[in-house]
Amino acid sequence: MTESEDIAEIRRAVQALCAEFPGDYWREKDRERAYPGEFVDALTRAGFLAALIPEAYGGSGLKLDAAAVIMEEIQAAGCNGASAHAQMYIMNTLLRYGSEEQKAAYLPGIADGSLRLQAFGVSEPTSGTDTLSLRTVAVRDGDHYVVNGQKIWTSRAEYSDLMLLLARTTPRDQVKSKTEGLSIFLVDMREVVGSGLTIKPIRTMMNHSTTEVFFDDMRIPASSLIGEEGKGFRYILSGMNAERILIAAECVGDAKWFIRKATDYAKDRSVFARPIGQNQGVQFPIARCYAQMCAAELMVHHAAQVYDQGGNPGEEANMAKLLASEASWAAADMCVQTHGGFGFAEEYDVERKFREARLYTVAPISTNLILSYLAEHVLGLPRSY
Repeated sequence: MTESEDIAEIRRAVQALCAEFPGDYWREKDRERAYPGEFVDALTRAGFLAALIPEAYGGSGLKLDAAAVIMEEIQAAGCNGASAHAQMYIMNTLLRYGSEEQKAAYLPGIADGSLRLQAFGVSEPTSGTDTLSLRTVAVRDGDHYVVNGQKIWTSRAEYSDLMLLLARTTPRDQVKSKTEGLSIFLVDMREVVGSGLTIKPIRTMMNHSTTEVFFDDMRIPASSLIGEEGKGFRYILSGMNAERILIAAECVGDAKWFIRKATDYAKDRSVFARPIGQNQGVQFPIARCYAQMCAAELMVHHAAQVYDQGGNPGEEANMAKLLASEASWAAADMCVQTHGGFGFAEEYDVERKFREARLYTVAPISTNLILSYLAEHVLGLPRSY
């Protein structure tokens, strides 16, 4: 795939940064279930997490296609971009719908690293990806909103200063359209943790720093509202497209890591006096995963370009996420199989990356929901849910 020199330079810069965080760093964080703060700080200092912030606010002013390359290279280096990727895709809502006052108040701090915007409060235990059925409510009370409810899978909440929160401000039975009545808030968690906001970590298969959060009469300033009250669902849709494209780019990076790892091992590992990579039973699965990865990579960058050109990349973003997540999972499985017993050994990093890769056929949207979207909105089949 032909790229501009600017994109090639971004790749080289990310690769150089990631080289300072080798496998033993990530293995230690994984064992301790610790947040990789040093890595996130390094990304921030290098300006990568401010990629989408306009230069006027201290950012790099790059487009989504460039941001996708950053996330891809992080994963391809064996690092874990999940520790920081939300700052990329959450940014879209603030940039597109935030007031000038909100942008001036928060974007410079996010760009220089003095503020972290890493938490996205959307999913709930009872509704999951049925976002329109969420139960968290925000009621206007003078110059404040009072928030009550619960969110789950709100990753990095313990390590974020700000949270983008979706809550219902008008009861569902009082709106004309089911997509109305939801609002977006930019919550300064430093002001409310322990005073209306409780964060509870959730231990998962991979070190993902995820939590559930509880809102009990949490009072936030009315100025926390982004855009117009009741229009929040529409606001986050374009952000969800950006999220899916960036996650898909990460999956492409993961696939590249697995393919390279398997290829190198298959060249070096000898059994019966010959390298195992000489056997078609070993080399064919690697070659197939490479083809899958290349196809997904093209779809990811096409989706990002549609987004950057101002189009509605719902179809492209969903297909990119579908194809890339399946390519990365296929490559993960292949890599373990190629390594045999060593694929389960911590020191090879394969088992860690294998666990991390499994997430993305489920989150941030499951494969089945993507297929339902394509069936209904692209192919015109009857709605299935």
